[in-house]
Amino acid sequence: MIFFLKRLTAMVRAYAHHPDPRVAAANMTSLLVASNQPFYPLYLFWLVSADVTAAWFTFLSTPFFLAVPAVARRNSVAGRALLPLAGIGNTMLSAWLFGTASAVEIFLVPCGVIALLVFRPRERVIGLALAALAFGIFLLLHEAYGQPLARYDAVQYAALARLNLLSAGMLTAFVAILFSGILAQTERSADAARHEKTG
Repeated sequence: MIFFLKRLTAMVRAYAHHPDPRVAAANMTSLLVASNQPFYPLYLFWLVSADVTAAWFTFLSTPFFLAVPAVARRNSVAGRALLPLAGIGNTMLSAWLFGTASAVEIFLVPCGVIALLVFRPRERVIGLALAALAFGIFLLLHEAYGQPLARYDAVQYAALARLNLLSAGMLTAFVAILFSGILAQTERSADAARHEKTG
């Protein structure tokens, strides 16, 4: 069992690896989201309601998250763009499934943050466009989803909103930690270059 887990971990790391730290960060984030999706129905069952029918439809986005590293190997820009696009699509699907009272639209925030972080300054227009898309989806569709597939009472919706707010907050914090590491690495490289010049 331990051998299997070590081998699985090594395979995941190899799949997520990329020499570009921004691409590697996007890959890790996409695989984290994909690995957590199977647990969402369980969280829903434990914290909200025994009716988790709507949650199964969220797996429609899982292949897109899993595909990010593979796409990034062929085209790093497309791979990085796929991550926030998959997140935005999943958020729209979830808003229709659970309704806006579930506060699931809060996931548009980490989608926008990711879009702004994974692209370099020369690629900024792509990140800005994707972040604007996330913001625009909220403005245009918030009142347009109609009746949700899932029906919960006020107490259950409050529990679901807490779950989504906590999950989106943790995802945003994870992304911030990843990119603070990239920034620290860049600063160390810059310091080393300065020392070589002055040395």
